[in-house]
Order: sequence, then C-alpha cells, then structure tokens
Amino acid sequence: MALMLVKFDLKKRVKLAQTVWFMYWFAVLAGVLVFSMGLFFKIELRKRSELMDNNESHFLPNLLILMGLIACGINAFGGKICYDSLDPTKFVKWKPMLKNFLVFCVVFNTLLFVTALLCFLMRIPLQFTLAEGLRNGMRYYKDTDTPGRCYMKRTLDLMQMEFRCCGNDNYRDWFEIQWVSNRYLDFSAKEVKDRIGSNVDGQYLMDGVPFSCCNPSSPRPCIQFQMTNNSAHYSYDHYTEELNVWKRGCREALLSYYGGMMTTIGALVVLVTMLEFAVTIGLQYVNSSLSTLADPEDPESESEGWILEKTVKETFTDIMDKMKGTGKGGKVEEGGEAAAVVTVS
Repeated sequence: MALMLVKFDLKKRVKLAQTVWFMYWFAVLAGVLVFSMGLFFKIELRKRSELMDNNESHFLPNLLILMGLIACGINAFGGKICYDSLDPTKFVKWKPMLKNFLVFCVVFNTLLFVTALLCFLMRIPLQFTLAEGLRNGMRYYKDTDTPGRCYMKRTLDLMQMEFRCCGNDNYRDWFEIQWVSNRYLDFSAKEVKDRIGSNVDGQYLMDGVPFSCCNPSSPRPCIQFQMTNNSAHYSYDHYTEELNVWKRGCREALLSYYGGMMTTIGALVVLVTMLEFAVTIGLQYVNSSLSTLADPEDPESESEGWILEKTVKETFTDIMDKMKGTGKGGKVEEGGEAAAVVTVS
C-alpha cells in the first residue's frame, strides 16, 4: 500500500502544481539566504583571521556558500518542472529524469541537515582555534616592526575595545608575556635590567596591560601598570577593589560572538531544510499524480498521488534487494571475465 495516498482530480492537481511552484521559488530565496549567511560568516572570520590558529575554521562558511548555490539551482529547476506540469505536452520531457532528480533532492536535503548540525557542533573546535590563535597573537603584539606581524597590535587593540575583553582567559595573561617591544625599552635603566634578569627567558615582564583593556566607563583613571602593587596607587587594593579594566577574556567574548552567530545560522538552515523536504514531497505528489491518470488521454480524469509507492518497510527491502542484486551481478561479471582469461590461455 502506498504511503500517504491522496486522490486528485484536475482542479486539485492544478492547485498542487501552483502551490509547489510558489514554494520552490520561495525556496530559491531561502537558498540565497543560506549563501548570504555563509558569505557574511566568512567575512566576519576573515576580519580576525590573524587570531585563528588555522584555516579549518573557514570550512563551515565555505560549505554554507556551496549549499546555498546548489539550493538556488535545484529549486529553480524544480520550479520549472512544476510550471511545465500544468501542460502535459511539456511535462513529458521531464518524466525520464524526474525520479533521479527526486533522489538527488533527498540526498541534498540530508546534506543540508548535516550542515545545520555542523553549525551547532563546530563551536567546540572553534574554541581551541581561538585559544591558540589568541595566545600566538598576544605573543606577537610587540612585533610592530616584523613583516607579517606589524598589524597584530592594531588587530588585538581593536578587538579588545570592540568586544570589551582583555587577554586570552583574563587580563592576567598579559602579565606572562613581554608585550612592549625592545625598541621602546631603556636597557640602561635599573628597573628594565631587574625585570629582564628576574626571569629565565630574559623577557621584560610586568603586571600591566595594554591601553585597550581599559574600561572607559570606570570613574577612576585607568590603572594599567603596576596593577598588583597597592602602594603604587592611592587608595587602591587590587584584591578587593573593582578593577577598571575588562575582566572577561577575549576567547570567551569571541566564542560567544561566533558561537551565537553559528547557532542562529544553524537554526535558519534547519528551517530551510524543512522547506526543502516540503517542496521535494510536493514534487513527488505532482509526479505520482500525473503518472497514475485513470485515462492518460483525458487530463481531467482522476489520479492518485503518494510519497512512496509502497510502505517504508517494503521500500527499504526493495532497495536492499537491488543493492544485493547489483553486488551479485558484479561478482558474476568478474567470474565470467576470469573464466574467459583461462579459456584464452
């Protein structure tokens, strides 16, 4: 017995074809939306590509762009088929390829759903990519004269001000690296000598942060140097006083920004996937209702439409039998070729 069998007359078939045609062109716009979201996501990632540890983070936006383009193509093609189904003489040319097109649509819809799942799952690898990228970026902050790294200071400063964050995990990450270039250090000064000599790596470390970590909303002038030295500032205790630098780390801030973006995109792609499955089912009803006309010569005769000609179990069994038959056929051909070689020998 067919799955979700529906009876049609001419009026219902026309209405079905018109509805599915409209849905297909709406799905074209949905494909444009997927393409646009992938392009926007890619642009946002490229803005801070210097803070990404690798290029794998661009896999998801590239996939969205590709799926959006394919969606536009197959939905425009499906819309054309639905439009021609209103004229039996035009629909005849599409019938031989329609079954393969429907199979392709099902495969594409499945891949689109997988893409939506990736939007939710890629948050985990993004977290590690950002952590390593920010760590390297902070290490290169001082290299303003080094080719390839000269813009890292500007990138980090703009990011910390835009996202209101400081450091990788928090502002104390700046205490563990030298972020002031040797070019601006007076090596004859005792303080500089003491700081450089106090650590095995010979770095100029200090309990300070770049100016971009300062919170402009703080009523007190920004304390960005000697942050752990209470005696260096009047009426100040770094253990108890509310610091006037951003407390949130930039990894958390960027992960929240990109993670929220991916969640929104993933939810929209799920909705697009549902629309794609709906138009695929609609096209299957159009195809089956036109293929089962009681009198093919009379376009006004009644017909039946379905999603599957048999039940799900029977359809699955038929597919498995065909796959087994194909496998056996391949073995028989291999055996025949081997026998022929022996005979010739």
